[in-house]
Amino acid sequence: MKKEEKFYLIRSDILPESIAKTIEAKKMLESGEVDTVNEAVERVGLSRSAFYKYKDGIFPFNAMMSEKIMTFTFSLDHMSGYLSKVLTYVADQGGNVLTINQTIPLQGIATISMSVDMANLRVSSTEFLDGLQLIPGVRKAMIVGRG
Repeated sequence: MKKEEKFYLIRSDILPESIAKTIEAKKMLESGEVDTVNEAVERVGLSRSAFYKYKDGIFPFNAMMSEKIMTFTFSLDHMSGYLSKVLTYVADQGGNVLTINQTIPLQGIATISMSVDMANLRVSSTEFLDGLQLIPGVRKAMIVGRG
């Protein structure tokens, strides 16, 4: 009987050091920054045995998505052009807005819910979310679903 696989979404700041270093080593290998596992583990300060123990069980968040549609919610300052900057960011990253809903601004802040087709995204969903939060006027953005 095959053991059921379970997956968890965990904030990176609470990961054990060996797992965080395995993630870094995998990124180096995938990006071509290094050519060999030996080189990657030396650069991050990890043993080869620890790397091989964890490497097949660690995946970027976006790699585990079976679908490429994600729904985000964020608060946006009610200023002319701010929503346009968000939409430009989505397009620049390769995303395609499928739906968008904005509440009437209360006390100068509107809540936006946006579903985005992420199939052609040039960055990971985590990097996309991080970039979204750097746009002027965007407050606390988060992923609320995928479908």
